[in-house]
Amino acid sequence: MTTESEYPGRPAIAGNISEEKAKRFYDRLRENLGSRAKKFGKVGELLLLVPDVFILLWRLANDPRVSSNHKVLLGSGLAYYFFPLDVVPDFLGIGFVDDLIFGVYILNRLLQDVDEEILREHWSGEGDVLDMIRRVLGSADGFLSKKFK
Repeated sequence: MTTESEYPGRPAIAGNISEEKAKRFYDRLRENLGSRAKKFGKVGELLLLVPDVFILLWRLANDPRVSSNHKVLLGSGLAYYFFPLDVVPDFLGIGFVDDLIFGVYILNRLLQDVDEEILREHWSGEGDVLDMIRRVLGSADGFLSKKFK
């Protein structure tokens, strides 16, 4: 679990990722996954959400309206994007889907205590963020059960 960084109210992982680094990572993800997405059909559509969920997690971790407890949770989601050992390795074409599912699970958990308008305010993806969360969670059960069988 992450610890409090030198930035008050921000978990260590968020405090270590500057806005510039977060944007560069977002751009690299978007470019890398955008070129792969068409090969994977419906899963490819999910891949296109990965950068948007990453940047949403980062923005929420830096929002003073989000509690410290939730920022620790958000920091774990951000760390998972960078952690080299994943449920589905990132070097596989669909490897970032588990990062997406974990991130969306965290977002869904936040909705119990954080005003949904805060998520909407920070969402840069297409459509409504709440619809995206429902769609990904609905797809996650089928995707993960197929991968583990």
